[in-house]
Amino acid sequence: MRTRYATPQRVASGIAVAALLAFPLSSCGSDDDSSASSSSAASSSSSSSSAAPKPVAVVEALSGQNTAIALDKGFTDALASLKLTPGVEGDAKLTDGSLVFPITGGNVSVFEPGSVPNYVVGQIQHEGSGLSLSAGDTTVTLTNLNVDPGVSRVYGDVAVNGETAVTSAYLFELDGSTLKPLQTQGDTAILEGTQVKISDVAAPLLNETFKTDAVKPGLLVGTATITVNTQ
Repeated sequence: MRTRYATPQRVASGIAVAALLAFPLSSCGSDDDSSASSSSAASSSSSSSSAAPKPVAVVEALSGQNTAIALDKGFTDALASLKLTPGVEGDAKLTDGSLVFPITGGNVSVFEPGSVPNYVVGQIQHEGSGLSLSAGDTTVTLTNLNVDPGVSRVYGDVAVNGETAVTSAYLFELDGSTLKPLQTQGDTAILEGTQVKISDVAAPLLNETFKTDAVKPGLLVGTATITVNTQ
């Protein structure tokens, strides 16, 4: 899934385009009106540009570190009740009750909370790793996870018994209301506290595959901690 993000550069470009579009409209008035309108548009554009929030941290090319999801007891209990066995794929690990996916690429910009609607934007890719769920002779794998914090979603590829079922499916929703302020430790930045929940797309897919209706949209999977290199 390739999603466009509201980067600071895109915001600035949008302001410039809006200012240019204002000039043809002003030409319908007198010369004086035109000058006044043009001056006003330029002033507004300058003011908006200077007021555009700037990120407190930008990593243009992510490399290294990981996303760890501390599994919620409600989720593991639900898996047990459905007789589903969780596992990992590729380079992922299941350690001390947390799923850990290595970060393989992407980019991220972090703004001051409250300065923009979604103060973490970009994409965080985890190619070559994922989660598996098995029951009897059926195994579902969710791999190549792509975290899109700007729209609060996680996309990934779904396979059933090794056969691809869906690519770039909307698997998890993210609830950033519990996200803690950005932390820095040496050359790393840490975003902790986002809740990961089953999406309304993944729930019926899992229910159909495992012949159940017990997987509900919004089921809390766990709480994520994203650690990225800043150098």
